[in-house]
Amino acid sequence: MVYTLSGVPFPTVPSLHKSSAFTSSADRRNPNVSVFLKKQSVSRKIFAEKSSYEPESRSSTVAASGKVLVPGSQSGSSSSSTEQLEVADTVPENSPASTDVDSSEMEHASQTKVENGDVDPASGLKGNVEELDFASSLQLEEGGKLNESKTLDTSEETIIDESDRVRKRGIPPPGLGQKIYEIDPLLTNHRQHLDYRFSEYKKMREAIDKYEGGLEAFSRGYEKMGFTRSATGITYREWAPGAKWAALIGDFNNWNPNADVMSRNEFGVWEIFLPNNADGSPAIPHGSRVKIRMDTPSGVKDSIPAWIKFSVQPPGEIPYNGIYYDPPEEEKYVFQHPRPKKPKSLRIYESHIGMSSPEPKINSYVNFRDEVLPRIKKLGYNAVQIMAIQEHSYYASFGYHVTNFFAPSSRFGTPDDLKSLIDKAHELGIVVLMDIVHSHASNNTLDGLNMFDGTDSCYFHSGSRGYHWMWDSRLFNYGHWEVLRYLLSNARWWLDEFKFDGFRFDGVTSMMYTHHGLSVAFTGNYNEYFGFATDVDAVVYLMLVNDLIHGLFPNAITIGEDVSGMPTFCIPVQDGGVGFDYRLHMAIADKWIELLKKRDEDWRVGDIVHTLTNRRWSEKCVSYAESHDQALVGDKTIAFWLMDKDMYDFMALDRPSTPLIDRGIALHKMIRLVTMGLGGEGYLNFMGNEFGHPEWIDFPRAEQHLPDGQVIPGNNFSYDKCRRRFDLGDAEYLRYHGLQEFDQAMQHLEERYEFMTSEHQYISRKDEGDRIIVFERGDLVFVFNFHWTNSYSDYRIGCLKPGKYKVVLDSDDPRFGGFGRIDHNAEYFTFEGWYDDRPSSFMVYAPSRTAVVYALVDKEEVAVEE
Repeated sequence: MVYTLSGVPFPTVPSLHKSSAFTSSADRRNPNVSVFLKKQSVSRKIFAEKSSYEPESRSSTVAASGKVLVPGSQSGSSSSSTEQLEVADTVPENSPASTDVDSSEMEHASQTKVENGDVDPASGLKGNVEELDFASSLQLEEGGKLNESKTLDTSEETIIDESDRVRKRGIPPPGLGQKIYEIDPLLTNHRQHLDYRFSEYKKMREAIDKYEGGLEAFSRGYEKMGFTRSATGITYREWAPGAKWAALIGDFNNWNPNADVMSRNEFGVWEIFLPNNADGSPAIPHGSRVKIRMDTPSGVKDSIPAWIKFSVQPPGEIPYNGIYYDPPEEEKYVFQHPRPKKPKSLRIYESHIGMSSPEPKINSYVNFRDEVLPRIKKLGYNAVQIMAIQEHSYYASFGYHVTNFFAPSSRFGTPDDLKSLIDKAHELGIVVLMDIVHSHASNNTLDGLNMFDGTDSCYFHSGSRGYHWMWDSRLFNYGHWEVLRYLLSNARWWLDEFKFDGFRFDGVTSMMYTHHGLSVAFTGNYNEYFGFATDVDAVVYLMLVNDLIHGLFPNAITIGEDVSGMPTFCIPVQDGGVGFDYRLHMAIADKWIELLKKRDEDWRVGDIVHTLTNRRWSEKCVSYAESHDQALVGDKTIAFWLMDKDMYDFMALDRPSTPLIDRGIALHKMIRLVTMGLGGEGYLNFMGNEFGHPEWIDFPRAEQHLPDGQVIPGNNFSYDKCRRRFDLGDAEYLRYHGLQEFDQAMQHLEERYEFMTSEHQYISRKDEGDRIIVFERGDLVFVFNFHWTNSYSDYRIGCLKPGKYKVVLDSDDPRFGGFGRIDHNAEYFTFEGWYDDRPSSFMVYAPSRTAVVYALVDKEEVAVEE
């Protein structure tokens, strides 16, 4: 029998049962568990579509005896040795994370390095000497030295050998951390705090260099921890210092806790080595379920391995199952296309795989690859930011309650499906950013990290400091050595294994302050950022992870979700900053919601301009009018705030419009353009909002009964409002299409003129009476008339450069749902003389509720016209 998750076939789940321990170590296979065998009648390309991206039919049936839980797999019963899976040593022989080292060798290595208290107590490291001992035991070949960075001939580089090149790169030295005082002299008033922060960062860097061989080696924890395979077998290691006994259980040993008991070293690391079967096949079949059973201070518990690479939720069950995911080499997806160049100006399409279908269902990586990526390319975005990649047991958490940090969500397909998606994006020239969650973790104990070893201090702070009361989630202890290994390796894993091009770090404000930004109004006073409320351990971790990412992947992009406005947030680490490339300009969306609750007469253009430009000099921002936050149930999108229920009846072009619809369509375009024009050096849009997606997002959910007796109604697990109606934006007979066309024109305008990253920006007019905003960015002049009735003819606007100007974007264009009041064939010649503090000026027509962008016609273009 076969069941499906999101259209992906799975075999039947076998029941859990006990059996006697195996008596022979020569062949450890459970005869009831199928191995992926090579059959001539069955294609072995199961886990990823063809490199040409042509849809490939998936197997819809599985042998009745199959027990393997990998989507699309085909099982067989028995085979000769020539039909077994080939085992390849996936870890380089000279790697510091070589897997052919047994426990005794690890213990010997650690004793020679840290014996007799070889750790300086003044180093500022958290945790005890035993924990550092284990850290040093993983260093085998690096010798405590950083590799020198090498200049590579990029013309000969390929995506296939990228991982080898990355290993040869060295992380730049910490630097002096003093340039921040040149950039912002006001920071000298907080030099004591900032210098302390930087010294803690340097101590951690030095300790990692000493005991791990540097950040590069330290961030490859996934080559030692969890499941690693060598030519002779599989090694499984898990850090669980609170456990008193542990055993590896799963389909491969009939879930027998006495079959594979693990040994513990003095550092709290449990380990077991499973030799290959007699025929050379791996002891654990690819795709079979695995867990670790531990006797803990809280009792006996079964947990999904912390470093698991794949997990699935069987139908009808609540907790997930860990899956040993290690397909044969010929079934692994092979990347074909190099990473795109780092965009000068970042235009991000924020996406969620599951809700990216027009149909009320959970969408797949493959469908997103084939249907949504071409749409993103056509719209003119150069980056896609994907949410909810890390496995999360609660779908409605939007991916923010992560349970398995190294596993891509199985709701949408397999890890190889995700790789094919990223490769296709690269082929299209789109960089792929991952919405990564290192700010907190799911509170689940059955399938998450919470209480992993039976204590509340494994990976997290103990007590109230380790619990986020608003999010109902656990908070990491960023000062702990093994937590640093886990999180730094996690960031490296997604960049190296899946070829993501960067991250949007979620919840950074919560990380940087012990109050987590809750009930705190940041006013810009520097005392709010540099004091006892700052979690220095968390800030040091952010410095380390930015160091790691930019050192090993120089073109990678990091964006931090910080609402506080922390100074130095987007300054390089070696200069004393936190190291992000961009900060999300979160105040803009809040300002638009605030204004949309008011009458047009109460809007103040000066207030709009102040919010859009209120950002730190030299620290880049990603602006947005709305993101996924505003689309959630309980809130409203901008389109819904503007047009409300009229969207249901008056969006067809063959029907008369209403004043509410006309106002909404006009302001929807203006709000987005002025946000892109003034708000930052990058721009973000949540999928579907470009055409004013109606209604809200409501994940399928059941009725909830709260402890206080309140009942939150469910939606009967409906997916009706957990999708994106792209068909509305594509329908030329609907007014949604005009909004989509305008957004596309806006993206292509930025692509051509790169105004978001231009150093020239000047606001020449903020007229509260006329409701006019005029500003220059690059060679473009933007004119916004927010007045609800007044249009202005022969309206004089200032500009920097003299010459002839032309219209390059007009929100009133009938193609965009406007009234066509601007003549696009008109030419605009400048006058000499100062106006609005500008050396030149020209006259325009500014219709009500309209935005027009003018570009200087260069000499070459004039010559062509003549």
